[in-house]
Amino acid sequence: MGKKHLGAREKLEKPFYPLQDGIKKLKDLAYAKFDESVDVSVGLGIDATKSDQVVRGSVLLPNGNGRIVKVIVFAKGDYAQKATQAGADYVGCEDLIEKIESGWLDFNYAVATPDVMGQVGRLAKLLGPKGLLPNKKLGTITFDTGDIVKELKSGRSFFKNDKGGSVHFSIGKRSFDVNKLAENFSAFIKSLVAQRPISAKGRFLRKVVISSTMGVGIPIVLDDELKV
Repeated sequence: MGKKHLGAREKLEKPFYPLQDGIKKLKDLAYAKFDESVDVSVGLGIDATKSDQVVRGSVLLPNGNGRIVKVIVFAKGDYAQKATQAGADYVGCEDLIEKIESGWLDFNYAVATPDVMGQVGRLAKLLGPKGLLPNKKLGTITFDTGDIVKELKSGRSFFKNDKGGSVHFSIGKRSFDVNKLAENFSAFIKSLVAQRPISAKGRFLRKVVISSTMGVGIPIVLDDELKV
């Protein structure tokens, strides 16, 4: 850790902070010269080795996440036209598949209509490990191409627990005001809680920490309505 990071850690007066106080502290202690992401790390009360306790979902952040995302859509006909009108960065089918097979991966999300997934399946080994393959559970396999493109462009983001049973998620940029970050935080936590596995026992949200990209971790005490 550098001197600036250690210096910031020494300025944490409390073991836990209420949400808005924690966000203010995060902004006060930030020292990086770029507009850092504001991230949330949540330790969950799950057994990540069990398939029935995987936590996976998405949330449409009310204030976006500050990222410029590129969305591609595998579709034909009217569905392709709706995706283009909604602002998709690249729309196609066989040509798009061949482009990706040649090594092109300059996008953040991929959407596909159900009728072309048989063809898109050729890309499973390329896109699957990177989390870029269209997925029905996440809503990226759909005939509603216009709606999903608009949501992804507006800030719909996905989350999934890691091998240690934690979820890491970006709720915006340091330049966002406190209220916007707090609203995004609450929307994320509520969506996360909604994905609690039935088989998970005990306290579900074990530890919640916010941090900026280069900043220190600030433990957050949740409001009563978010404690589960």
